[in-house]
Amino acid sequence: MSGQPASVYSIADEQRTRAESTAWTHFIGAADSAEFFASWLALLGTRIERARAALLLVGDGVGGAYGVAAAWPDPQRDLQYLGSVAQRALTERSGVVTAPGGGEPGADGAAHVGYPVEIDGRLVGAVVLDMGAGSVGGLQNALRQIHWASAWLIDHFRQQLLGEREAELARVGLLNELMASALQHRQLQPSALAVANELAMLMQCDRVSIGFEDRGEVVPIALSHTATFDRRSDLVRTIAEAMDEVLDLGVAVVLPVADDDELGAIAHAEVARALKVQALLSVPLLHEAQTIGVITLERNTGPAFSESEQRTVRALGVMLAPLWVLVRQQERPWWQRARDGGRAALQATFGPSHPGAKLIGGLVGVALLALALIHADHRVAARTVIEGSTQLASVAPFDGFIAEGLVRAGDTVRAGQPMARLDDRDLKLERAKWNSEREQLQRKFQVAMAQADRGTMGVIEAQINQTEAQLALAQDKLARTTLIAPFDGVVVSGDLSQSIGTPVELGKLLFEVAPLAGYRVVLQVDDRDIAHLALAQRGELVLSSLPDRALPFTVSAITPVATQVDGRNVFRVEALIDGPVASLRPGMEGVGKVVVGERSLLWIWTHSFVDWARLALWNWMP
Repeated sequence: MSGQPASVYSIADEQRTRAESTAWTHFIGAADSAEFFASWLALLGTRIERARAALLLVGDGVGGAYGVAAAWPDPQRDLQYLGSVAQRALTERSGVVTAPGGGEPGADGAAHVGYPVEIDGRLVGAVVLDMGAGSVGGLQNALRQIHWASAWLIDHFRQQLLGEREAELARVGLLNELMASALQHRQLQPSALAVANELAMLMQCDRVSIGFEDRGEVVPIALSHTATFDRRSDLVRTIAEAMDEVLDLGVAVVLPVADDDELGAIAHAEVARALKVQALLSVPLLHEAQTIGVITLERNTGPAFSESEQRTVRALGVMLAPLWVLVRQQERPWWQRARDGGRAALQATFGPSHPGAKLIGGLVGVALLALALIHADHRVAARTVIEGSTQLASVAPFDGFIAEGLVRAGDTVRAGQPMARLDDRDLKLERAKWNSEREQLQRKFQVAMAQADRGTMGVIEAQINQTEAQLALAQDKLARTTLIAPFDGVVVSGDLSQSIGTPVELGKLLFEVAPLAGYRVVLQVDDRDIAHLALAQRGELVLSSLPDRALPFTVSAITPVATQVDGRNVFRVEALIDGPVASLRPGMEGVGKVVVGERSLLWIWTHSFVDWARLALWNWMP
């Protein structure tokens, strides 16, 4: 009796070992994911002694749905009773152990075990086991076995993700190459031909055709490896029929047709028969949900276009369409661009769409109407400078040297106040010289008079007169060595304090003095506005030093000669300030505006541009 159990156990162990060896063989040499999942689950089931059934659920990556990837030991066995445990493991994202009927495992140890599989915090599946009777420690061991074995699943899923990312990178690189080929040319036909040649080489196609919609039909403009072709040939017309079908359907068409494809690709089937093509793929060029062209790929021999290749070409159609739309718009004649622009503007203005644009247009129209009806003073603005009504120049009375500078520009002076002094030492020596000369001549005159020598007396008398004249001149120069202010005023220019001892020549300007009262305004009016000005017109002046005060003035003189100031032709217009202003000083600058009439606000703000446009048109006309 004791030998019977040993024989039974040895047979079970042998079967388990054989099943595990078979599972390892399929696991190592798995040809696809289904075989990998089935062999992995078989290995897990054979390694856990109490396991009676096992189920592997894997997510499809879309919408969070999970399906059965493998079942053990019999794939045909109904394992729906494990669904509740699987749902709890996926929902709670943690290991779950329950009794077959729910709740905690009973004394016999039978249980259902669920364990989720995660990658970087993302749930990808779950493993569920139906455990037979046994100890609680066996359940813990089962969870550990699942945990360690799930590393193979995680590695497999990571490899899948890596492969998908590499495929996506390859697809992006291919699309970038094709976009670069399209961007190398500024015209549509060379750009399309470059893309067709590059796409035919990369996708291993016998021919790639690209056409664009024109008046409801697709016109092929580029065939790969064909520089020129007759658009009226049978080949081009046949390809155009397939492209027209894509234009009508608005979706990609592929041959051979998939089993679940309900689209009747009749034209493509006829094209495939006519051209003896094994695989055919046509993808629309989509721009703003409209088909503006079609790309058609042909393979005379070889495999059909895979789903990955179809996605790549569809993405290419979406990427190239906006680029080629811009190129087509640039190639149109100017009158077509102007016509389409006007049509779009009219549609936006009067059509049912773009309510915001209509509101803005209406507000702009109301604003322009208001500006055309509201009148205001038209004022001509000009740069303005304050000058004294009279201005006296103080010059050097003789050649000499500066001895002292008493005032400088900006100082206020009183009438008779010294402003500067010249060196008088040479003049004093000259005065002493002429005094001595006069005394000598007077003594000579007395001697000649005592001798009654009338001829000598006449000569000496003339010399005495000449000496007295020189003496008077020296006296006069001495009297003018001190330069005095001619009236109460302000020094406009001149500063001799930094020129002590320097020589000055007769007539050199040393100071300019303007009176404290009686100023005039000098406006530099642009030649475009001078025609609006007239005498007695009134205006206002705002100075840089008095920005908070507007000074009224009246135009008193208009100089009819233009001068160049900062590259502009300006006319000098003089005006008088109404009333005295104590804070005014010559040289102050600001902006003056002269009221020249009343106009609408629209005319005031646009007349400068209108005048410029008229002049430009006149200059351009023959």
